[in-house]
Amino acid sequence: MTEMDAVDVAALGRWLDEFARLVGEHKQHLIQLDSAIGDADHGTNMDRGMSAVIAALDGAELPDVGALFKKVATTMISAVGGASGPLYGTFFLRMATAAGPVDSLDGPAFAKALRAGLDGVVARGKAEAGDKTMYDALAPAVDALDDALGAGKPLTEALSDAADAAARGRDATKDLVARKGRASYLGERSVGHQDPGATSAALLISATSALTSTSTKG
Repeated sequence: MTEMDAVDVAALGRWLDEFARLVGEHKQHLIQLDSAIGDADHGTNMDRGMSAVIAALDGAELPDVGALFKKVATTMISAVGGASGPLYGTFFLRMATAAGPVDSLDGPAFAKALRAGLDGVVARGKAEAGDKTMYDALAPAVDALDDALGAGKPLTEALSDAADAAARGRDATKDLVARKGRASYLGERSVGHQDPGATSAALLISATSALTSTSTKG
């Protein structure tokens, strides 16, 4: 395991900064997607939530990875409305528990934490593959990360594979009938519309490129 294959609190902070930046950049797109099949508030909620996360992390005493993720979780739950707050909050809370009070995560440990976050989303939202939710982007990403690391790829390449898988999962939601949330009320009319939750989840995985963008100094 090389130094670049371990991510510390600072690197994880860069991931969250990049996620916040991407959410802000795609806020209107998320609003448009949610206008078609939901409450039209996903972009606004996610932007407000991630802005609150970045503000909460600024200057905060975060002694370890678990503390970082727990801070993100509690902030998301309190700042984000609708279903997104509890779902993303649970995601990061499960990541915090899986990571624990450690200084850094190697590739497999980060993948394990992501898997725990995904399991938390399933437990909270009762979503399955094909329900047209954030799960449809997150699950393929987590599987791809596990597969890539298992094949011996360095973390940078493995995260790229995960981002590609998340994007494919996001795009595939266009052809699905929504079975969860407000979009499910539309039935067959939800076909042809990309799921906003899967779209923000794909941004979360895409943002992991920031984890290995700068070498971690020991």
